[in-house]
Amino acid sequence: MITTDYAPGAPCFLDLGAPDVPAAAAFYRSVFGWDYEAMEDEGDENMEGGMFRKDGKIVAGLGKLTEEDARSAWMIYYSVPDADATTQAVERAGGTVRVAPMDLDEWGRMAQYTDPLGGQFAVWQPGTSKGMELVDQPGSLCWTELMTTDVAAAKEFYTQVFGWQYTEMGMPGGGGTYHMITPAGQPEERMHGGMVQLGKQDLSLNKGRPYWHPVFAVDDCDAAVAGTTENGGTVQMGPEDAEGVGRLAVCLDRSNADFVVLKPSDS
Repeated sequence: MITTDYAPGAPCFLDLGAPDVPAAAAFYRSVFGWDYEAMEDEGDENMEGGMFRKDGKIVAGLGKLTEEDARSAWMIYYSVPDADATTQAVERAGGTVRVAPMDLDEWGRMAQYTDPLGGQFAVWQPGTSKGMELVDQPGSLCWTELMTTDVAAAKEFYTQVFGWQYTEMGMPGGGGTYHMITPAGQPEERMHGGMVQLGKQDLSLNKGRPYWHPVFAVDDCDAAVAGTTENGGTVQMGPEDAEGVGRLAVCLDRSNADFVVLKPSDS
Protein backbone atom coordinates (compact mmCIF):
# COMPACT_ATOMS: atom_id res chain seq x y z
CA MET A 1 0.00 0.00 0.00
CA ILE A 2 1.27 3.45 -0.94
CA THR A 3 0.32 6.21 1.49
CA THR A 4 0.90 9.95 1.49
CA ASP A 5 2.95 10.04 4.71
CA TYR A 6 5.87 8.84 2.53
CA ALA A 7 8.23 6.84 4.71
CA PRO A 8 11.88 7.03 3.57
CA GLY A 9 12.31 4.81 0.52
CA ALA A 10 8.63 4.85 -0.44
CA PRO A 11 7.48 6.11 -3.86
CA CYS A 12 6.29 9.69 -3.48
CA PHE A 13 6.02 11.12 -6.99
CA LEU A 14 6.30 10.29 -10.67
CA ASP A 15 6.50 12.25 -13.86
CA LEU A 16 6.32 11.54 -17.56
CA GLY A 17 8.75 12.78 -20.17
CA ALA A 18 6.71 13.11 -23.38
CA PRO A 19 7.71 14.39 -26.84
CA ASP A 20 4.28 16.04 -27.23
CA VAL A 21 2.97 17.47 -23.95
CA PRO A 22 -0.53 18.46 -25.17
CA ALA A 23 -1.04 15.02 -26.75
CA ALA A 24 0.06 13.27 -23.55
CA ALA A 25 -2.22 15.48 -21.46
CA ALA A 26 -5.17 14.61 -23.70
CA PHE A 27 -4.36 10.89 -23.62
CA TYR A 28 -4.22 10.58 -19.83
CA ARG A 29 -7.29 12.75 -19.42
CA SER A 30 -9.20 10.27 -21.58
CA VAL A 31 -7.82 7.16 -19.82
CA PHE A 32 -7.80 8.27 -16.16
CA GLY A 33 -9.89 11.45 -16.10
CA TRP A 34 -6.84 13.51 -15.12
CA ASP A 35 -6.89 17.28 -15.41
CA TYR A 36 -3.71 18.92 -16.65
CA GLU A 37 -2.43 22.13 -15.06
CA ALA A 38 0.31 23.75 -17.14
CA MET A 39 3.18 25.63 -15.53
CA GLU A 40 3.40 29.33 -16.14
CA ASP A 41 5.05 30.12 -19.46
CA GLU A 42 8.76 30.59 -18.81
CA GLY A 43 9.46 31.65 -22.37
CA ASP A 44 11.44 28.46 -22.97
CA GLU A 45 9.78 25.68 -24.96
CA ASN A 46 12.00 23.13 -23.22
CA MET A 47 10.31 24.02 -19.91
CA GLU A 48 6.89 22.96 -21.21
CA GLY A 49 5.06 20.87 -18.65
CA GLY A 50 2.89 20.88 -15.57
CA MET A 51 0.92 18.70 -13.17
CA PHE A 52 -1.79 16.09 -13.54
CA ARG A 53 -4.62 16.28 -11.01
CA LYS A 54 -7.41 13.86 -10.12
CA ASP A 55 -10.33 15.35 -8.21
CA GLY A 56 -8.19 18.43 -7.66
CA LYS A 57 -5.27 16.49 -6.11
CA ILE A 58 -1.81 16.12 -7.69
CA VAL A 59 -1.22 12.59 -9.00
CA ALA A 60 1.78 13.04 -11.35
CA GLY A 61 3.89 15.47 -13.34
CA LEU A 62 4.34 15.93 -17.09
CA GLY A 63 7.28 17.46 -18.89
CA LYS A 64 8.65 17.72 -22.40
CA LEU A 65 11.13 14.99 -23.32
CA THR A 66 14.33 16.77 -24.30
CA GLU A 67 17.04 14.16 -23.67
CA GLU A 68 18.54 13.07 -26.99
CA ASP A 69 17.74 9.47 -28.01
CA ALA A 70 15.76 8.91 -24.79
CA ARG A 71 12.47 7.02 -24.89
CA SER A 72 9.30 8.44 -23.43
CA ALA A 73 8.87 6.87 -19.98
CA TRP A 74 7.57 7.39 -16.48
CA MET A 75 10.17 8.33 -13.84
CA ILE A 76 9.41 7.19 -10.28
CA TYR A 77 10.69 9.24 -7.34
CA TYR A 78 11.35 7.78 -3.88
CA SER A 79 11.21 9.88 -0.73
CA VAL A 80 14.51 10.47 1.10
CA PRO A 81 15.49 12.73 4.00
CA ASP A 82 18.74 13.81 2.31
CA ALA A 83 19.20 13.69 -1.48
CA ASP A 84 22.93 14.39 -1.21
CA ALA A 85 23.50 11.49 1.18
CA THR A 86 21.44 9.24 -1.11
CA THR A 87 23.58 10.31 -4.06
CA GLN A 88 26.68 9.22 -2.19
CA ALA A 89 25.01 5.88 -1.37
CA VAL A 90 24.10 5.36 -5.04
CA GLU A 91 27.69 5.94 -6.12
CA ARG A 92 29.10 3.67 -3.40
CA ALA A 93 26.71 0.91 -4.52
CA GLY A 94 27.82 1.16 -8.16
CA GLY A 95 25.06 3.33 -9.59
CA THR A 96 25.51 6.51 -11.62
CA VAL A 97 24.12 10.01 -11.26
CA ARG A 98 22.00 11.22 -14.18
CA VAL A 99 20.92 14.49 -12.56
CA ALA A 100 22.87 15.78 -9.57
CA PRO A 101 20.89 16.94 -6.53
CA MET A 102 19.19 20.24 -7.21
CA ASP A 103 16.63 22.43 -5.47
CA LEU A 104 13.25 23.10 -7.05
CA ASP A 105 12.47 26.38 -5.35
CA GLU A 106 11.00 25.77 -1.91
CA TRP A 107 9.17 22.60 -3.01
CA GLY A 108 12.06 20.19 -2.41
CA ARG A 109 15.33 18.76 -3.68
CA MET A 110 15.60 16.06 -6.35
CA ALA A 111 18.13 13.85 -8.09
CA GLN A 112 17.99 11.12 -10.74
CA TYR A 113 20.09 7.97 -11.08
CA THR A 114 20.74 4.78 -13.02
CA ASP A 115 21.23 1.53 -11.13
CA PRO A 116 24.19 -0.72 -12.08
CA LEU A 117 22.00 -2.79 -14.41
CA GLY A 118 20.47 0.18 -16.24
CA GLY A 119 17.22 0.91 -14.40
CA GLN A 120 16.51 4.62 -13.99
CA PHE A 121 14.90 6.10 -10.87
CA ALA A 122 14.84 9.32 -8.87
CA VAL A 123 14.57 10.65 -5.34
CA TRP A 124 12.74 13.53 -3.73
CA GLN A 125 13.78 15.31 -0.54
CA PRO A 126 10.61 17.10 0.53
CA GLY A 127 10.40 20.81 1.17
CA THR A 128 6.97 22.38 1.07
CA SER A 129 5.82 19.49 -1.16
CA LYS A 130 5.95 15.89 0.00
CA GLY A 131 4.84 14.56 -3.39
CA MET A 132 1.61 13.15 -4.74
CA GLU A 133 -1.59 14.20 -2.99
CA LEU A 134 -3.65 11.17 -4.06
CA VAL A 135 -2.44 7.55 -4.06
CA ASP A 136 -3.84 4.03 -3.88
CA GLN A 137 -7.19 5.19 -5.25
CA PRO A 138 -8.71 4.84 -8.74
CA GLY A 139 -6.78 7.07 -11.12
CA SER A 140 -3.63 7.20 -9.00
CA LEU A 141 -0.40 5.30 -8.33
CA CYS A 142 -0.85 2.10 -6.33
CA TRP A 143 2.34 0.08 -7.03
CA THR A 144 5.74 0.27 -8.73
CA GLU A 145 7.61 -2.47 -10.60
CA LEU A 146 11.18 -3.06 -11.68
CA MET A 147 11.72 -5.33 -14.68
CA THR A 148 15.38 -6.33 -14.40
CA THR A 149 17.87 -8.84 -15.77
CA ASP A 150 19.32 -9.72 -12.34
CA VAL A 151 17.05 -9.52 -9.30
CA ALA A 152 19.76 -10.54 -6.84
CA ALA A 153 22.06 -7.71 -7.97
CA ALA A 154 19.17 -5.24 -8.04
CA LYS A 155 18.11 -6.17 -4.51
CA GLU A 156 21.66 -5.72 -3.24
CA PHE A 157 21.90 -2.28 -4.84
CA TYR A 158 18.55 -0.94 -3.63
CA THR A 159 19.12 -2.37 -0.15
CA GLN A 160 22.35 -0.37 0.07
CA VAL A 161 20.60 2.78 -1.18
CA PHE A 162 17.21 2.58 0.57
CA GLY A 163 17.42 -0.32 3.02
CA TRP A 164 14.41 -1.98 1.39
CA GLN A 165 13.02 -5.24 2.78
CA TYR A 166 11.86 -8.05 0.47
CA THR A 167 9.27 -10.82 0.50
CA GLU A 168 9.20 -13.51 -2.18
CA MET A 169 6.18 -15.19 -3.72
CA GLY A 170 5.72 -17.58 -6.63
CA MET A 171 4.17 -16.17 -9.78
CA PRO A 172 1.08 -17.84 -11.28
CA GLY A 173 1.68 -20.73 -13.65
CA GLY A 174 5.23 -21.32 -12.46
CA GLY A 175 6.37 -18.06 -14.01
CA GLY A 176 9.20 -17.51 -11.55
CA THR A 177 9.47 -15.51 -8.35
CA TYR A 178 8.06 -12.08 -7.61
CA HIS A 179 10.05 -10.02 -5.09
CA MET A 180 7.87 -7.57 -3.16
CA ILE A 181 9.37 -4.40 -1.67
CA THR A 182 8.67 -2.77 1.70
CA PRO A 183 10.36 0.42 2.98
CA ALA A 184 12.96 -0.04 5.71
CA GLY A 185 11.47 -0.63 9.13
CA GLN A 186 7.88 -0.72 7.86
CA PRO A 187 5.37 -3.59 8.19
CA GLU A 188 4.49 -5.72 5.17
CA GLU A 189 1.17 -3.93 4.68
CA ARG A 190 3.27 -0.95 3.56
CA MET A 191 4.63 -2.88 0.54
CA HIS A 192 4.86 -0.48 -2.37
CA GLY A 193 6.32 -2.44 -5.28
CA GLY A 194 8.00 -5.48 -6.70
CA MET A 195 10.82 -6.79 -8.85
CA VAL A 196 10.72 -9.49 -11.52
CA GLN A 197 13.62 -11.02 -13.44
CA LEU A 198 13.41 -11.19 -17.23
CA GLY A 199 15.82 -11.91 -20.05
CA LYS A 200 17.10 -9.09 -22.22
CA GLN A 201 14.93 -10.40 -25.05
CA ASP A 202 11.87 -9.66 -22.90
CA LEU A 203 12.96 -6.08 -22.30
CA SER A 204 12.87 -4.97 -25.92
CA LEU A 205 10.80 -1.92 -24.98
CA ASN A 206 13.96 -0.48 -23.41
CA LYS A 207 16.48 -2.13 -25.77
CA GLY A 208 17.20 -4.93 -23.32
CA ARG A 209 17.85 -2.65 -20.34
CA PRO A 210 15.95 -2.87 -17.04
CA TYR A 211 13.25 -0.31 -16.29
CA TRP A 212 10.74 0.77 -13.66
CA HIS A 213 7.11 1.34 -14.49
CA PRO A 214 4.07 2.54 -12.54
CA VAL A 215 0.86 0.67 -11.74
CA PHE A 216 -2.29 2.80 -11.61
CA ALA A 217 -5.43 1.69 -9.79
CA VAL A 218 -8.64 1.83 -11.83
CA ASP A 219 -12.32 1.12 -11.22
CA ASP A 220 -12.57 -0.96 -14.41
CA CYS A 221 -9.52 -2.52 -16.07
CA ASP A 222 -11.30 -3.28 -19.34
CA ALA A 223 -12.63 0.26 -19.60
CA ALA A 224 -9.11 1.65 -19.01
CA VAL A 225 -7.75 -0.62 -21.74
CA ALA A 226 -10.50 0.50 -24.11
CA GLY A 227 -9.66 4.13 -23.32
CA THR A 228 -6.00 3.41 -24.03
CA THR A 229 -6.58 1.88 -27.46
CA GLU A 230 -9.29 4.35 -28.46
CA ASN A 231 -6.87 7.21 -27.82
CA GLY A 232 -3.88 5.92 -29.75
CA GLY A 233 -2.23 3.68 -27.17
CA THR A 234 -1.61 -0.06 -27.34
CA VAL A 235 -1.74 -3.06 -25.01
CA GLN A 236 1.28 -5.27 -24.34
CA MET A 237 -0.49 -7.79 -22.10
CA GLY A 238 -4.01 -8.44 -20.86
CA PRO A 239 -6.48 -7.66 -19.61
CA GLU A 240 -6.15 -10.76 -17.44
CA ASP A 241 -6.99 -11.84 -13.91
CA ALA A 242 -4.20 -12.49 -11.42
CA GLU A 243 -5.33 -14.46 -8.40
CA GLY A 244 -5.08 -12.45 -5.20
CA VAL A 245 -4.03 -9.34 -7.12
CA GLY A 246 -6.85 -8.30 -9.44
CA ARG A 247 -7.48 -7.67 -13.10
CA LEU A 248 -4.63 -5.95 -14.90
CA ALA A 249 -3.13 -4.98 -18.24
CA VAL A 250 0.22 -3.62 -19.38
CA CYS A 251 -0.30 -0.65 -21.69
CA LEU A 252 1.65 1.82 -23.80
CA ASP A 253 0.59 5.40 -24.39
CA ARG A 254 0.82 7.20 -27.74
CA SER A 255 4.60 7.63 -27.34
CA ASN A 256 5.18 4.06 -26.06
CA ALA A 257 5.63 5.00 -22.40
CA ASP A 258 4.57 1.91 -20.46
CA PHE A 259 2.24 1.69 -17.48
CA VAL A 260 -0.01 -0.88 -15.85
CA VAL A 261 -3.70 -0.53 -15.02
CA LEU A 262 -5.03 -2.61 -12.13
CA LYS A 263 -8.47 -3.23 -10.73
CA PRO A 264 -7.46 -4.61 -7.32
CA SER A 265 -9.17 -7.81 -6.27
CA ASP A 266 -10.33 -6.27 -3.00
CA SER A 267 -12.02 -3.25 -4.56
